[in-house]
Amino acid sequence: LFNALVKSSVAEAANYPFCTIEPNVGIVDIPDEKLPQLAQIAKAEKIVPAAIEFVDIAGLVRGASQGEGLGNKFLSHIREVDAIILVLRGFHNENVINTQDSVHPERDAQIIDLELILADMETVSKRKESIHKDLKAGKEEAQILAKALELALPHLESEQPLRTLSLTDKQANALQQMQLLTMKPFMIVLNADENEIGNPIEALRERYVPNLSQNYPLVPVSAKIESEIAQLSQEEAKEFMESLGMTESGLDKVAKAAYSLLGLQSYYTAGEKEARAWTIKQGSTAPQAAGVIHGDFERGFIAAEIISFNDFISLGGWSGGRPAGKVRTEGKTYVMQPDDVVLFRFNV
Repeated sequence: LFNALVKSSVAEAANYPFCTIEPNVGIVDIPDEKLPQLAQIAKAEKIVPAAIEFVDIAGLVRGASQGEGLGNKFLSHIREVDAIILVLRGFHNENVINTQDSVHPERDAQIIDLELILADMETVSKRKESIHKDLKAGKEEAQILAKALELALPHLESEQPLRTLSLTDKQANALQQMQLLTMKPFMIVLNADENEIGNPIEALRERYVPNLSQNYPLVPVSAKIESEIAQLSQEEAKEFMESLGMTESGLDKVAKAAYSLLGLQSYYTAGEKEARAWTIKQGSTAPQAAGVIHGDFERGFIAAEIISFNDFISLGGWSGGRPAGKVRTEGKTYVMQPDDVVLFRFNV
């Protein structure tokens, strides 16, 4: 699945547990049907999509928090990522080794959830023991963290991940500094049988993981199909997907869902040199968005000229948008929207 996602064979895919020792890392372009249209209107020489980094970390097994399997080493790798995608086996194939005695995605998810919870319990317990010195010094940050730890430990002991715990912003920020595993955004990729891929997501959720939180995004894929698609030309892949009743590849859905899970969105610039999607946090202001291009753009921000994607396409770009009154000037407090096409004015 990882190899298909990053369009390479960097990760060894072998029929035995723990064939992944060190994490594999790959950069994946975020599928975006708007960019080719922007490029055509702007007569851009090249297209630069937004991208996201995926890290392939080996599977956990029961007892990982106590060092089983490749245990604590892998838990440390997970601490370094911003969000977690849990790939669950939903396919049936006797020739592919399973570390469990049956195909049961929900049970596997619960095993991993519990291992991450146990690892966080250990981290939180140790921090509670070591925070006394900072508390005696009267540090405000220590007081906030101490309260957060008091709330976190019983929540973990009730086998609930910290992402479901109600905290103030300051408490959440204090805990996030500790890289706790169950605070990270979380989604599920269900590696299903080929004949299941066309089924509605809610039907698959009900069948495979009915008791897991409905808040977790779930994306069904068939790694077998995706690996075949990855080896085809664009035209052949389109025909193959159409024959299977697929409107887009499962991997495209995974990339888009991961982008959203991280709280990211894109805005666009379009000129003769390039049509490009720039990655920003949802809720970013115009100066913050400008800073993604260059720090000077943010420091010397004057204004942003903005036109919506639809107006840019229908009116033939900037030259048609301006006389039609569809290009507006926004200031420092403007919050960027997903379909904004932008020109920044700045002075350093």
